[in-house]
Amino acid sequence: AAAWFAPGQTIGPQEPGQPSPKPVGYDNFNLDKNKVEAIKRDGGHLRYPLQQEMADKETIDISGDSVVILKHHGSYMQQDRSFQKTDKEAYRQSYQFMLRLKVPCGKMDAHTYKVLDDLSANYGQGDLRATTRQAWQLHGVKKHNLKHVIASIAKAGGSTLGGCGDINRNIMTPPAPLSDKAYQYAFQASNYLADLLKPSSPAFLELWLDGKKTGAVEYWNKDLIHGSTGKNHIPPLASNPEELEEMITRDRLKDQGTGIITGDPEEPLYGRTYLPRKFKMAVTVPGDNSVDIFIHDIGLVVIMDEAGENLMGYNVFVGGGMGRTHNKESTFAKVAEDLGYVPKEDIGEACKAILAAQRDHGNREVRANARLKYLVHTLGINNFRKLVEGYLGKSIQPSVPLPEWRMIDWLGWHEQGDGDLFLGINVEQGRVKDEGDFKLKTALRKIVDKYGLDTRLTGQQNMILCGIKPADKADIDSILKEHGIKELSEISPMVRNSMACPAFPLCGLAQSEAERAMPEFNERITALLDKMGLPGEYFITRITGCPNGCARPYMAELAFVGQGAAMYQVWLGGSPHQAGRTGIRFMDRMKTENLEATLEPIFYMWKTQRTTQMERFGDFCNRVGMEAIQKFSESYAAGTAFKDVKVEEFTAANKMQMMAPVPAEAGKRGTGTLTRASSGPRKQQIRVTDEIHQQLKAQAEQRGVAMSDLVEDILAKNLSL
Repeated sequence: AAAWFAPGQTIGPQEPGQPSPKPVGYDNFNLDKNKVEAIKRDGGHLRYPLQQEMADKETIDISGDSVVILKHHGSYMQQDRSFQKTDKEAYRQSYQFMLRLKVPCGKMDAHTYKVLDDLSANYGQGDLRATTRQAWQLHGVKKHNLKHVIASIAKAGGSTLGGCGDINRNIMTPPAPLSDKAYQYAFQASNYLADLLKPSSPAFLELWLDGKKTGAVEYWNKDLIHGSTGKNHIPPLASNPEELEEMITRDRLKDQGTGIITGDPEEPLYGRTYLPRKFKMAVTVPGDNSVDIFIHDIGLVVIMDEAGENLMGYNVFVGGGMGRTHNKESTFAKVAEDLGYVPKEDIGEACKAILAAQRDHGNREVRANARLKYLVHTLGINNFRKLVEGYLGKSIQPSVPLPEWRMIDWLGWHEQGDGDLFLGINVEQGRVKDEGDFKLKTALRKIVDKYGLDTRLTGQQNMILCGIKPADKADIDSILKEHGIKELSEISPMVRNSMACPAFPLCGLAQSEAERAMPEFNERITALLDKMGLPGEYFITRITGCPNGCARPYMAELAFVGQGAAMYQVWLGGSPHQAGRTGIRFMDRMKTENLEATLEPIFYMWKTQRTTQMERFGDFCNRVGMEAIQKFSESYAAGTAFKDVKVEEFTAANKMQMMAPVPAEAGKRGTGTLTRASSGPRKQQIRVTDEIHQQLKAQAEQRGVAMSDLVEDILAKNLSL
């Protein structure tokens, strides 16, 4: 173990702080096949060889070892693959760097946004990209400008540390800046944990800021002092930056002797080799699944008291993740599992305990199986809970009951609850750019300059303008219209519910197009639905250029996963609200040209065999199963769907029912219940038609309550109880 530990370190992957409840099949000593572990070990806590290579002003690229270290600082090296086969010299000269910022809650203040916007114009490729994890990416930075760009972001109160690498990454929350206690506690927890779990090494300061602190307070730390929304209803964590830094440092170093703290003086929490793989988190409120709560290493759900006034604690989910490898069944997408309930005073230690369990027991011998999801799968959730309880030093309680989840995109105009408004703007595939008459980048900058608004990114790659005075609404609408930005009513629901990763030309892992293919796929799918009599229908659709799953394809109702040039795996059956299940692989190597031929029988089967018009595509595919869909497709006669077409329009009312946000009150009921009009156990059953059942289910989801509570409430009111 000494060979892998820093001086003073006594706990880590080769000498765990707590024993595993059952054998996992590896001991983390046989690391010859995982070169990344040796690079981290020899990297001097994220310094080498990057420090030396960045000092070399003559080269335009860095070595593979430095790329590993650089990721932890928030950057990837890329090349323009459009030249790869046509112009070798241009390809060789195309080295550039992508920066991914740390943006807790997806929020950025106006000052930092303006700095980022300027940097993209002066040192990047002229655009910005919103990621699927509520972070900003800046593409096209050359090596000789990299230090200046990273330093400029830090001096503006932002950071790239924690954007990438084998550490805790950006922490997601619902993007709606609601003046609501439950949401504000979610924002506060995200900001706090973002700092609690960040690396302690001074390497970032040394490499990019010449070892000097900027003096700027990171804007998420300001929120911990002043609040995240216009009117704050919860107490701050500290009264000033010095007090806050002292508190978070104390919490990070807190050592109960249970194996969380490694003994490494430079990285007490992470140790010399950091985590086996990336680590992702989200915090939300009951019912609001705008964060895809089931895909994270840790997902936290705010639990309030019955009155919705006081924070009680958090439900904790663990072990979600998307990445997999084609033709390697030992890798798989997985939804997070219920770990239990943790009181508010223990949530920091609980997250440290989960991180420590992954740090010590995650599989470092096979990097493809290094994510926390594989450890949870190997141990089983009960044994994993025992492991975490060992690090935490206390038992984890059963979870509090929750209402059904609802995927909300928060687009359009909404009231914040403090007198101000916020506006959710659709950003197709997250690309903020100026192109022809479409000038989104210019419009956003003009609005931020004029009104000084904070911005928030959504988990669906869209953008929210916050804190808008009602008197300014018309002007902001006018600015957007003048710059070619469509109103929400003009945007196809299929477009609104689609996502794609960047893929070509810059991603080195891409096997197929994604972002550049998504508009065409949306148009062709919509045209096919219209032709077969399903106008207005839509579902969650996603494309990724490779199986790593950055756009979360395996949660979608319909997904295409790159599997070669212009070929895709097809996945079906994810939840329309991203709740509790992945989709299922339906077929391999669908050629782009065969899109309609592949989907025509599936859509026709859905149209003719769904229980009601409200049975969503993903729910239908999951209910009937892949075998039934395969048999139907094989026996289907091409063109059947276009004969004697019966139009079944998905109405505006249906769309409203599917897309409506959960009321703010849903976040105030940690138990997800209505006040009952009767008492005693429910013993009697009442049968209803499928159509009534679907309507009740939709209403319960919209109100964020259990269906049984809703039914009792409706009956009681109509019976005058």
